Amino acid sequence: MITVYGYPQTRTNRVTWMLEELGVEYKFNFVDLMKGEARSESYRSINPSGKVPSLSDDELVLTESAAILTYLGDKYGSAPIVPAPGSSKRGTHDQWLCFAIAELEQPLWTIGKHKFALPKERRVSEIFETAAWEFQQALALLSVGLGKNDFILGSEFSAADIVIGHTLFWGLSFKQSIEQENLNAYINRLKDRPARLAAIEKESQAANQ
Repeated sequence: MITVYGYPQTRTNRVTWMLEELGVEYKFNFVDLMKGEARSESYRSINPSGKVPSLSDDELVLTESAAILTYLGDKYGSAPIVPAPGSSKRGTHDQWLCFAIAELEQPLWTIGKHKFALPKERRVSEIFETAAWEFQQALALLSVGLGKNDFILGSEFSAADIVIGHTLFWGLSFKQSIEQENLNAYINRLKDRPARLAAIEKESQAANQ
């Protein structure tokens, strides 16, 4: 049985969304960040960083959302959700997956760290303007890459769309403007996907138990 350790409205949603898209059964283990459970000895034995998400599948434990999605796609899915290893589409898929983590997400996490995640004495509010500018540069590149396509690989939805979409939703929640018409249309295509809504509902139910 797959177990996802996480907290709603975090990167955890990338993993639960992927599992719902794949139709794979899993257990959601709520880690209450507000009560400091991620810093507990028991949780750090699973993920020493004290962050979410984490995933266990039999004896394997993984802790990075992009790696988890790739693993799940390779083991439980098939193209197009994760293209076949060695294919040109897989190369393009992994390129955009890395872009989402390294370029699109990075300025948002910078904002998050300096708003609430870092100790107060380590926060630097002057970084916000630069981080917002960086996010806009990444949006411009994403808009060009998406072009007139429905999804980042063309007409077919993939795991890269989960990470990109989640990051765009994160940007909106941080009140960052997204002006590109094709990106707003892309957001609208992603936000009501049944698998995403099912994942959000499952996370919410676990948190309210």
